[in-house]
Amino acid sequence: MNSVWQQVTLSNLRFYQWRGASYLYRVVGLLQAWRRGSWLLQWAEPLGALLVAIVFALAPFVSTALIGVLLIACAGFWLLLTVSDERERPQVTPIHLLVLLYWSIATVATAMSPVKVAARQGLVKLTLYLLLFALMARVLRSTRLRSWVIGVFLHISLIVSVYGIRQWFFGAEALATWTDTNSAAADLTRVYSYLGNPNLLAGYLIPAVALSLAAVFAWTRWLPKALALTMFVVNSACLVLTFSRGGWIGFVACLFIFSVLVVYWYSIQLPEKWRSWAMPAMLGSCAAVIILAVLFVEPVRVRVASIFAGREDSSNNFRMNVWAAVIDMIRDRPIIGIGSGNDAFNKIYPLYQRPKYTALSAYSIFLEVAVETGFIGLFCFLWLLVVTVNRGVQLINRLRTLRNPQGFWLIAAIATMAGMLSHGLVDTVWYRPQVSTVWWLMVAIIASYYLPPQSGSPSGSHAIYSPSR
Repeated sequence: MNSVWQQVTLSNLRFYQWRGASYLYRVVGLLQAWRRGSWLLQWAEPLGALLVAIVFALAPFVSTALIGVLLIACAGFWLLLTVSDERERPQVTPIHLLVLLYWSIATVATAMSPVKVAARQGLVKLTLYLLLFALMARVLRSTRLRSWVIGVFLHISLIVSVYGIRQWFFGAEALATWTDTNSAAADLTRVYSYLGNPNLLAGYLIPAVALSLAAVFAWTRWLPKALALTMFVVNSACLVLTFSRGGWIGFVACLFIFSVLVVYWYSIQLPEKWRSWAMPAMLGSCAAVIILAVLFVEPVRVRVASIFAGREDSSNNFRMNVWAAVIDMIRDRPIIGIGSGNDAFNKIYPLYQRPKYTALSAYSIFLEVAVETGFIGLFCFLWLLVVTVNRGVQLINRLRTLRNPQGFWLIAAIATMAGMLSHGLVDTVWYRPQVSTVWWLMVAIIASYYLPPQSGSPSGSHAIYSPSR
């Protein structure tokens, strides 16, 4: 059974064998000689980290068009590094392989799409996100650069959250109908900060909450720890004040997974008689906090109750009608889908929509993946999730043994993925660039920690990349 699991999670792949026979891999290193003489590319990784940091520093404040320009710059820089790299330097992991497979499926879906021009635009956007992942997975191998990029994101998210909390105190005009006008929560102020939408803000803050909490453990000095704790409190408060039900679900899922992994991390340091009680105590505490919040905080109680109101809540009713139409779309093209992107979706969805229920997306990540790339793409996406989380847990176990605090970034990445996917069950803010870039940051963090097995290494073993700091 263990052997089957290793095959499923690609634990035994040896990429040095593939590199030796691949014609595609021969592109790597074509400009090695030029790079050796280039003064600028002596700073290749720091420059790559700077480009990535600029993306996260500007994303909440600028237009999607400018974010696209920055992503093109990141893609071009990754390509430059790849063609000028040392051929012997391993860069590929099982996560990269499945990302490439998913992109290939999306490319086939675009080629077979009934709206090829619109799907082509979506494929370009997807390609830019995946190349950003490739660049981040490379530069984040440095412990110093990883912490620096995460620090930039956390400081920017703090600015976003402070402005959101300011909106709560001083009021914010609702830019759209975000709450059922007939519900008891109709008069609530839902903050949206610089992102213009409370659901989008909630999706953006889920990784900020997890990373700021991880920073409390990973940052070594007391002043940075105090700053990290402040970030966690402010980010959490702002996320709650979005009153995004999907965001709350993601928030709870994120903190739950984070708590489970932290208890697992410290369990080896507990006395033997306490270890068996650590996890039940944590689960009980989480349940008690949620129950008390629902019982005694009226706005929370009203919003949670609306989740179970079915079609009586206008937002629920809207989503149910959109989901029904999307399921019909999937039924007609179940194998390979309609092609990538919201432009392709907007071309096809009107043929299936219920009267008066227009939509820009499927309002569910998993339905969106299925409608864009069919069940083949959905299977590949789920496979990517399994391999990524499995690798992350394996690396957490090794770093826990070494008591290396860098393992808390892995805990945050896995917790964030759980939170964003839970939020994504009922929304598709995951596809907005402010959120999608952070999602691929989480995947890149996990991919950056390890290298594929090398020739002569034990089956299934992986080295943790630990460059000088």
